[in-house]
Amino acid sequence: MGKSLKPIKHRHKEVPAIVDANAPKQWRLINRDGTINAWLPDRRRIDARDLYHSLLSLSWSGFMLFIFSAYIFINVFFALGFYFCGPDALELTTKADNMNRLLNCFFFSVQTFATIGYGKLVPNTLMANILVTIEALCGLLAIALSTGLLFARFAKPTARIVFSDQAVVNVHDGVPSLLFRIANERFNQIAAAEVQVVFSVSEITAEGEKYRTLYDLELERSSTPLFGLSWTVVHPITPKSPMHGLTSKDLFDREAEIMVSVSGVDETFMQTIYSRWSYSPNEILWDKRHVDILSRCEGRLTIDMDNFHTVEDAMPT
Repeated sequence: MGKSLKPIKHRHKEVPAIVDANAPKQWRLINRDGTINAWLPDRRRIDARDLYHSLLSLSWSGFMLFIFSAYIFINVFFALGFYFCGPDALELTTKADNMNRLLNCFFFSVQTFATIGYGKLVPNTLMANILVTIEALCGLLAIALSTGLLFARFAKPTARIVFSDQAVVNVHDGVPSLLFRIANERFNQIAAAEVQVVFSVSEITAEGEKYRTLYDLELERSSTPLFGLSWTVVHPITPKSPMHGLTSKDLFDREAEIMVSVSGVDETFMQTIYSRWSYSPNEILWDKRHVDILSRCEGRLTIDMDNFHTVEDAMPT
């Protein structure tokens, strides 16, 4: 009762997921895209004190907008400098009206900043030549910095690890267990892959204060020498497990969250990559199992990614 089927959209197809319509909205620390669900009111998206890190962490649209805005601002700044140097600052602009002279100053700034130099507009006074010298230096530095930033953004290793939309709890090898699976969406290999799973739960201390506690969950297998196929991560819920004896309602009441961190070495870049995910109580299904997706075809193992997120009723024990 109180449960309905709602589709969960992902890159392969829509998969029906059992969602409790009456369940309260769950607060989570890790968003579904792997980012941290935290916000500092006084923190700027681009911090001048840490500009390099801010520009690397910006989205591509934000980064290109910043580069374009900085480019226009610098050229407008120097264009105004040439404009206020007087009508004789640039040749061929002496008889132009104010608007055309300002436009000529702007386009001359663009030519100087990018070291184009068509030769039609040239500086004619000492002050104009000094501005050209300063802008040429700024242009060289800007090109070097923007090139370095672009290279760093392209060279930054990223992971394309997909996590199952839901974790499940069922009997695995005779023991109640928490299971979810992951897969590498790229065709490369991830060497020395490791998984860490943390159980986050709200508890009350002896002083009566609400406290967020993190427990490391022991896994059936926490590392693999080569991560090329799907990987089912299993946490046996033994009496030693912090999840032992808990029900789905207990997870909601204690604001539980299963936080997952995956790391490994990308064999293409030979750099360490990371990926994060989390499961809230309404994303943990009880007495369900993931549909088998491994099969053999022409002597090779294949993965049916269309059913990667699909779950079914667990077989009765």
